[in-house]
Amino acid sequence: MEALQFTADELAAQALAGGGPRGGGAMVDSMSEAHRQFFAQLRYVLIGAVDAGGWPIATLLSGAPGFVASPDSTTLRISAEPGAGDPAAPALVAGSDIGILGIDLATRRRNRANGRIISHDARGVEVAVNQSFGNCPQYIQRRTVDAQIALREAQAATVETMIHLDREALGSIERADTCFVASRSLHGADISHRGGRPGFIRVDGDSLTIPDFRGNRYFNTLGNLMAEPRASLLIVDFESGDLLQLQGLASVDWADAAERFAGAERLWRFQVARAWRRRAASPLLWSFVDYSRVTEATGVWR
Repeated sequence: MEALQFTADELAAQALAGGGPRGGGAMVDSMSEAHRQFFAQLRYVLIGAVDAGGWPIATLLSGAPGFVASPDSTTLRISAEPGAGDPAAPALVAGSDIGILGIDLATRRRNRANGRIISHDARGVEVAVNQSFGNCPQYIQRRTVDAQIALREAQAATVETMIHLDREALGSIERADTCFVASRSLHGADISHRGGRPGFIRVDGDSLTIPDFRGNRYFNTLGNLMAEPRASLLIVDFESGDLLQLQGLASVDWADAAERFAGAERLWRFQVARAWRRRAASPLLWSFVDYSRVTEATGVWR
């Protein structure tokens, strides 16, 4: 297991933010035993893939515990297929970059494993991992999977495509306290978590503004967005299982944002280019438990 150096994009983002990490964990080229065991316990993972046009696309895959397996420290096997109409499905092809976020909302634990797809068949995808690291539990709202419906079949539903967000999509985003962002650079694909109080994503038509709070100061996502503005957001309706997947162009505002949004160090914006709504696409539903203490310390839009 070898430590990885930050990319030029991440270093540039760190410089604009006033410095990089001050201790803590490190990014390495293989998974630790603890991370491998963690992935094996999960019922769901978030995926950041890259479509044929070079656009990141975020999605959620799920299965019974063990559907993610790690035969060795540089390989992950995900035994799950995207649901019907998932715009990420065509992107899961051998040779493509992929970002994987393992997150357990019930414990606020999360780990990232990024790499390249080795193969994809009817059983799922196999990934060669070349980057692995843990993330802190900040801004993760605690939720538990509803055991009574955890194994339900996802309902087959017509995929609703949009080039402009409709009223329902706008409402889903305005109510969200969690989103996932897929990004990419020349160094690979990635997907990360963002959380805040409900309404932390400001909605102005097809333009979204998202506060960036204090974190590990790696700036993986913002570094990627500096090099490649194309990105994807995933909004999960934890009560209905609806998934709202967005693609668009992102830009980072490095000015001090504390006066505009309490707790924010900076803002980034996302201009929606296209969207997909898949109703009941997740076979899992979640029950809300509580907000993270650091989430409760953040503000609301003025």
